[in-house]
Amino acid sequence: MNLQQLEYILAVDTYRHFAKAADKCFVTQATLSMMIKKLEDELAIKIFDRSKQPVTPTKEGEGFILRAKQVLAEAKRLKDFAAEIKGEITGDLHLGIIPTLAPYLLPLFLKNFIKKYPQLNIFIKEIVTDEIIDHIKTGELDMGLAATPLNESFIREYPLFYEEFFAYSSREENLPDKKYLLPQMIDLKRLWLLEEGHCFRSQVLNFCELKMKAPYSENLHYEAGSIETLINLVDKYQGITIIPHLAMLNLKSSQRKKIREFASPKPVREISIIVGNNFAREKLLDGVREEIMSRVPFPTILKSKKVLEI
Repeated sequence: MNLQQLEYILAVDTYRHFAKAADKCFVTQATLSMMIKKLEDELAIKIFDRSKQPVTPTKEGEGFILRAKQVLAEAKRLKDFAAEIKGEITGDLHLGIIPTLAPYLLPLFLKNFIKKYPQLNIFIKEIVTDEIIDHIKTGELDMGLAATPLNESFIREYPLFYEEFFAYSSREENLPDKKYLLPQMIDLKRLWLLEEGHCFRSQVLNFCELKMKAPYSENLHYEAGSIETLINLVDKYQGITIIPHLAMLNLKSSQRKKIREFASPKPVREISIIVGNNFAREKLLDGVREEIMSRVPFPTILKSKKVLEI
C-alpha cells in the first residue's frame, strides 16, 4: 500500500468514473485500475463495485475511503509541519466558517493575514457547524471558526471573543420605552428566525425560550437563510430579529437607530478556532488567532458575570 494508491481511490470516489479519475490523476486508465486492483487484492476487500454506473464504493470501501482521506490529509500536514519547524508558514490552510460569522469577520482580518503569510494557500468554506465538525474529522478541513462550546471529544477549542447579541426592531414594534430589553418583552409572533441547521437559530431559541412557546407563534414557518435577510425583512415587513455584534458594522446610520440592547446578563456567543486533537501546526494556529483578535472591534476578553453565554 502507498499514498499514490490512496490518491487514485479518492479520485475514483470523487468522479465515480475510472476514466475521469485517471485523467485528473494524469495517468492512463489502465494504470489507475491496475493500482487499485492491486491494493484490493492486497487487502482482500473490494473497494468499488464496478458493475454499477456510475461506479460506487462497496460498504467496506466506504469505511476504507473515509480512513484514506484522513491518512492523506495527515501526510500533507507532515510536509507543512516540517516547514513550520524551520520557521516557515507555508502550504495549505483549509478553513471552515459558519455563515452567521463569515460575512462580518472575514473582511476584518483576511486581507492582512494573506499579506502577512504570502506563501500560505488559503481555502475557505462557508458551512454550518455540523459540517465543519465532520470535515475536521475526515481531514478535509484544518480548522474552523464557530460558536462554542461544542463538547466534541476529538475537537480542541481556542476561544477568541464573546460576541454580544442585540435586538433589531422596526419602529412599529410595541416595545417598552426602556433603555434595556428583557427577552420576555419580545412578541414571539413578530420574531424572524434563521432556518434550521444554523447554530445561531438555536442560540436565539434558547435565549427567548421559544422551544416551549413556538407552537403559539404565527410566523415561525418562515425561515431566512442569512442575518442580512433577517435585517431586510424587518426593514421591509416590520417585526423584530436578533443579530450579533459584528453584523452591526454593516448597518447604515438609519438602521442603527433600530438597535436595542438587552439587560444584564447580556446574551453572548463564544467564538473560537476549532481544530482536531491531532492538529500540530501551532505556529499557524497562533497566527490565525492573533490576527483575528487584533482586528475584532470590541474587547476580546474572557466572559464576565455580566453576560449570559447562549
